[in-house]
Amino acid sequence: MYQILKTQKLADNIYSFVVKARRVAAKCLPGQFVIVRSDADAERIPLTICDYCREEGTITLVFQVVGAGTLRLSKMSEGNFMCDVAGPLGCASELCNTDIEKLKKMNILFVAGGVGTAPVFPQVKWLSNNGVDCDVIIGAKTKDLVILENEIRNYARNLYVTTDDGSYGSKGLVTNTLEDLVKNKGKKYDLCVAIGPMIMMKFVCLTTKALSIPTTVSLNPIMVDGTGMCGACRVTVDNKVKFACVDGPEFDGHLVDFDECMKRAQIYKTEEGRAYLREKEGDTHHGGCSYCGGEH
Repeated sequence: MYQILKTQKLADNIYSFVVKARRVAAKCLPGQFVIVRSDADAERIPLTICDYCREEGTITLVFQVVGAGTLRLSKMSEGNFMCDVAGPLGCASELCNTDIEKLKKMNILFVAGGVGTAPVFPQVKWLSNNGVDCDVIIGAKTKDLVILENEIRNYARNLYVTTDDGSYGSKGLVTNTLEDLVKNKGKKYDLCVAIGPMIMMKFVCLTTKALSIPTTVSLNPIMVDGTGMCGACRVTVDNKVKFACVDGPEFDGHLVDFDECMKRAQIYKTEEGRAYLREKEGDTHHGGCSYCGGEH
């Protein structure tokens, strides 16, 4: 059992939980996720690890209420115990496997959209703690939906906030700010990391491709089961079938077929659609569990 030590409502339908999970906290790295269940009868939910403290044995999870499972989770209180917190799962950010001295010479930009700000935060914090500066763009529909601004500001070299309606920061899309930084402010970036809604990541990648900026995206928004066995996060990357939960969640954004992925995600929402995809995709519908050697 995993005790919830602290709960916080970050925005409408967006919550943060600090959870006691000593073994996960001891091993996790930025970019990884856990699978949680609020109780024995609840569905399994993959959640990105937003922060962790190895000394205290805690992890911080940020989630948005999008269905019955996350609604059930949001009703839990401090002192309650979660049934399962399994992980860390997925591959750590590629930044964690890059030579620190090389990273210090790079100009890195993060583009975060909505709840995608949560998985951006641990990467920005990790870089800062290792002496690497970076810039961050946070985008949200309105001011009330901007999350983790102060937390990221503590670690980023520069932070730019945008809102669709102009209620806070710059008015417009994150791509407007990205273009402005490069074309008008003279910024040069060696790498962009974009995390957020699929449509946002698609247009960030179209923008960075035109600007010749290598881009990494995190496809955790399409994960459901978290083990590759449900087939939900099947995606084509560089004309090869991949699964976000076991092969990612990070991929080269310029090689992801976003249009296919978003269309497939819509079909997957219904039982009829899932049956159709299982029949159409055959043996490639499911991904193997990377821990037991299953075939993709």
